Amino acid sequence: MLNHVMVGSSDLDRSKAFYDKVLAVLGAGEPLSNIAPSGHTRLIYMHDGTMFIVTQPINSEPATVANGGTIAFKCHSAEQVKTFHDVAVAAGGTSCEDPPGLRDGSLGPMHLSYVRDPDGHKLCAIWRP
Repeated sequence: MLNHVMVGSSDLDRSKAFYDKVLAVLGAGEPLSNIAPSGHTRLIYMHDGTMFIVTQPINSEPATVANGGTIAFKCHSAEQVKTFHDVAVAAGGTSCEDPPGLRDGSLGPMHLSYVRDPDGHKLCAIWRP
């Protein structure tokens, strides 16, 4: 359903260091670096036919966080959900919401973990058994 998700960053070097580690847990490799027509740099992580992009805001304003927004990454096991969380925190992210683990939701049981990246974007790792 989704082609890509893009988030803004006020410090691309910091974001690259964070996302290189965190997205490696899911199998993503080194990002492509792209210069937009505006001259702003974007980091493009590709995996399984989708892209996750980190960009300098093209309006040159500070990057901000989507209030109420969450970006969820599909995992292949409960262990991968926990590893995603632990790697994110070790790489400069912040744990948020409940600790990683099994939850009952309206769509059935699922393993979840939530972190915020160094710019404050809320990330979720999810696996449905």
